[in-house]
Amino acid sequence: MLEFTTSRDGLLQIEDDVLCSVVQRESISSVYDVDKTPLGRGKYATVCRAVHKKTGTSYAAKFVKKRRRNVDQMKEIIHEIAVLMQCKSTNRVIRLHEVYESVSEMVLVLELAAGGELQHILDGGQCLGEVEARKAMKQILEGVAYLHDRNIAHLDLKPQNLLLSVQDCCDDIKLCDFGISKVLLPGVSVREILGTVDYVAPEVLSYEPIGLSTDIWSIGVLGYVLLSGFSPFGADDKQQTFLNISKCSLSFEPEHFEDVSSAAIDFIKSALVIDPRNRPTIREMLDHPWISLKSNLLPALTSKPSEHQTSNNLTPKSTPISQRKSFSCITDTPKSAQRKTFCADTLNGSFTDTTLRTYTVSNNCLCSQCGTTCRHITHTPVSKTTITIDRGILC
Repeated sequence: MLEFTTSRDGLLQIEDDVLCSVVQRESISSVYDVDKTPLGRGKYATVCRAVHKKTGTSYAAKFVKKRRRNVDQMKEIIHEIAVLMQCKSTNRVIRLHEVYESVSEMVLVLELAAGGELQHILDGGQCLGEVEARKAMKQILEGVAYLHDRNIAHLDLKPQNLLLSVQDCCDDIKLCDFGISKVLLPGVSVREILGTVDYVAPEVLSYEPIGLSTDIWSIGVLGYVLLSGFSPFGADDKQQTFLNISKCSLSFEPEHFEDVSSAAIDFIKSALVIDPRNRPTIREMLDHPWISLKSNLLPALTSKPSEHQTSNNLTPKSTPISQRKSFSCITDTPKSAQRKTFCADTLNGSFTDTTLRTYTVSNNCLCSQCGTTCRHITHTPVSKTTITIDRGILC
């Protein structure tokens, strides 16, 4: 079994002799036929299909730049390699096959998930039926549980980082992209601006220590998105989105949740708690009645209210799971408070090496449907607020 060391900033390190045995120095093109058209592209990485010349097996080759904005990224790349090596015994994390190095890039040859990203289903104007959503969430929870058992926080859980083995099928989902993941050691505080705008937890925005419970918040957002096709906190601009997150401005619009069971809604509410200390663990999420099906709570569920709810009167009527269509299409025009298109912007930075900027939220109320006075039961009015955040949050 390989042994890894962990730095105080949460990054795994691999001994030089072990790393030399893992990384191939020859050109990847001498072993694989690499497609020129990418399967996916990010700011600093590109994923292409790579076919092994001798076996004919297809893989996904992730090309990662070794320097970003003239800053060396090898520590982060080695950390991702180490995380994937630690996860080789689970089917819920994408498998690492080989690693190649060139002058400017590291190439991670990964298991190919032929179904692509779970996000593609949402991009098609669809959401998951409750049966499929529960099945998907159970697998996601299993993958995250494997990570949390090893004190690894993913910190970027979102549909783009969930891969399907078969297109439009949630029978086999795998977690990928561990570029900003952290190993959280006891007694060590990690504070960084990390994640994706719609899925980031309140403690990240307030620059509090990151924990395994940071992933639990993202799981709650994921559940909301998969069941409705909408972002629970998304607004027309980032500042408003951040304010919605920091206040947990959460509502379940009847037109989006009228045929979603109260057990599923309780699952979401239990994860979306502002104080990370009050969030359930990943094992408790796996044991939730909606996931475990240990108890039939669909007709009458005693829900744990969110921190800004004063009444349960707006809890949607419970509907048997079997009556919700698979991949049911949502045709409603999205409100500004719940965007249909999700923000892909990532948050990546640290307060130690950046300049603080102050942003003033122009709206006097979180609710876009009301004027300066909000009468909705599901959230309270929020006065004009100034949020101070790191400039890395805008990248």
